[in-house]
Amino acid sequence: MNSCYYKDFPALCALDGEPGCTPPSLAYLDNAATTHKPSAVLETVEGYYRDCNANPYRGVYRTSAASTRLYEGSRNIVADFVGADASEIVFTRNATEALNLVAVCYALERLSEGDEIALPISEHHSNLVVWQRVCEKTGAKLVFLYPDENGRLRDGEMEDKIGPATKLVAIAHISNVLGTVFPIEKITALAHSMGAVVVLDCTQGVAHRPLDVRKLDVDFAAFSGHKMYGPMGIGVLYAKADLLESMPPFLLGGEMIDTVQDLHSTFESGPKRFEAGTPNVAGAVGLAAAIDYLNRIGFEEIEEIERSLTTRLLDGMRSIDSVRIYGNPYATLDRSGVVAFGVVGTHPQDIALVLDARNITIRSGSHCAQPLHRRLGIEMSCRVSPCFYNTPEQIDRFLDAVGEARRTISRRIMSVFP
Repeated sequence: MNSCYYKDFPALCALDGEPGCTPPSLAYLDNAATTHKPSAVLETVEGYYRDCNANPYRGVYRTSAASTRLYEGSRNIVADFVGADASEIVFTRNATEALNLVAVCYALERLSEGDEIALPISEHHSNLVVWQRVCEKTGAKLVFLYPDENGRLRDGEMEDKIGPATKLVAIAHISNVLGTVFPIEKITALAHSMGAVVVLDCTQGVAHRPLDVRKLDVDFAAFSGHKMYGPMGIGVLYAKADLLESMPPFLLGGEMIDTVQDLHSTFESGPKRFEAGTPNVAGAVGLAAAIDYLNRIGFEEIEEIERSLTTRLLDGMRSIDSVRIYGNPYATLDRSGVVAFGVVGTHPQDIALVLDARNITIRSGSHCAQPLHRRLGIEMSCRVSPCFYNTPEQIDRFLDAVGEARRTISRRIMSVFP
């Protein structure tokens, strides 16, 4: 098992002033928010702008044709990565835009008063606020599924909440707070039996385990490049081909049109209908490079490393009396390495600042999941989220720092108020 992948990521060694430092001074443990980029991705994006900067589709000259090939080639790579056809892959700015596209172009067109949208209370705001707006506009109703104390959705909860009135189920593959890996195949089968479509937010899972949209049988899926070692500003919407063809355009303008008359226009079919304007070709090729990088490592090794780190992390956190873990406190197959926690008697932001002083980065706040935090009886939490470029030594540094955090904060308070 290789634990030296941090050498592929220049930013991880930026504090040390040298590439491939061993080990890096920075323990970057906020990978659920965004991941760093390997040299292969950085070089690909730079290379595109340096050697092939041209609008795709619009020109007959060589660099324009090359840009078109790169952009469409990237679409093919993304499609293969998730088990889809290229005609079902739409490039967006991020997962948030992809989910908004489904809400506007699918849900607003079809839902009406009396219909229901079912989703867990744990959803990221991006997969909640859009459905609130759909309900406000159509008269449909939100129905929440409530995870148990370990973050799991029990069969009875799913069967009680997903019924004949359900027209759409929106759910994350992995919770960005609780780390729960939800039973998507079971949920999809239940939703389809009721005539509902399933919108899957894959953002927290796509870089950590294989994604096969055909096997899961979801109708829509969304994810962002920046959480899977790719550039910011590029995202993906997967939509079953028949659904995509039935949806009106999202944005209007260049590239997505077929013909334009004085008073009327017709539009492209397939993904191009939803990609108005000059596309983010550099982002697409950067995302393709990130996928190639992940494929070269292989998900078997990625999962092995991350399972080992998660086990070490949770075992250590359970041994600290002052730490409260939200969700399942044990490393299991239906749990990822995203771990939300609190330290008794301290504010999450204070914990994050204490750790930052020791070059350990974690997240503090509501993690774009305020309803879940209210359900847990708290306003915010800390969140630690390792990935395969982290090391056991960094996990141990984190555990030591968390174990000492209360004393460190107390000493700082006493130094100000003796």
